[in-house]
Amino acid sequence: MTDTLGVVIPAYEPDVDALTQYLREIDAQLSPAVIRVEIDSPQADQLSALETTPAEVNAVGRRRGKGGAITEGFDSLGTDILAFADADGSVPASSLADVVDPTRRGETALTIGSRRHPDAEIVDHQTVGRRLLGDAFAAVARQLLPTRCYDYQCGAKALRAAAWSDIRHYCYERGFAWDLELLSVADALGYGIREVPVTWEDHPDTTVDPIPTAVELGGALLAIRSRTGAITPHDRVQSADRPSTLTNDGN
Repeated sequence: MTDTLGVVIPAYEPDVDALTQYLREIDAQLSPAVIRVEIDSPQADQLSALETTPAEVNAVGRRRGKGGAITEGFDSLGTDILAFADADGSVPASSLADVVDPTRRGETALTIGSRRHPDAEIVDHQTVGRRLLGDAFAAVARQLLPTRCYDYQCGAKALRAAAWSDIRHYCYERGFAWDLELLSVADALGYGIREVPVTWEDHPDTTVDPIPTAVELGGALLAIRSRTGAITPHDRVQSADRPSTLTNDGN
């Protein structure tokens, strides 16, 4: 029996035309059992437009943060595989499928997309300032965290529901640092992580403000390091049969 797939799209002030097209492409490329848009503080016209898509929509009248929205979305799914992608569609549906496939095939518990992988295809770069900030943060994270990735924050990840059930009990971040904590906790619990290159097309109209986000991530990085460092060998024993390896996959 084929494992079922659920995809969560966290959204805040999205470009609704681009999002509706992206949802249709995800549906066509990945054939998920469910696509769920977690949208914060939506406008009536946004909700009306999303009604024409293959996605179910959970609208919340406040801003939960990226991590809060994904967490609620993942918790609502009843599928075997959980995935998320950013609402701006920077990772096209065909590339999102490449991220999902290793987990869907049972090769690894967690797969992450990477814009900074040597084999990634960058169709449209971020601005120089945003790119430098992102590169600097990734370098610092590699020094401070035991989990060493090319790219921690790429908006495309997939994991098995059983792994999420274990991981979420150790996750506290509600904002953009959610990705960092997800990977750090997964590694600390002994889950295998595979990093795959993606096709990336930057969208400069994103609602993410780079300077405050960098400050938020910097503060969260130290907290995540401390919390994951407190995960004990007893916690890890529960996941001992799951290989603790990070694979940077160029295929």
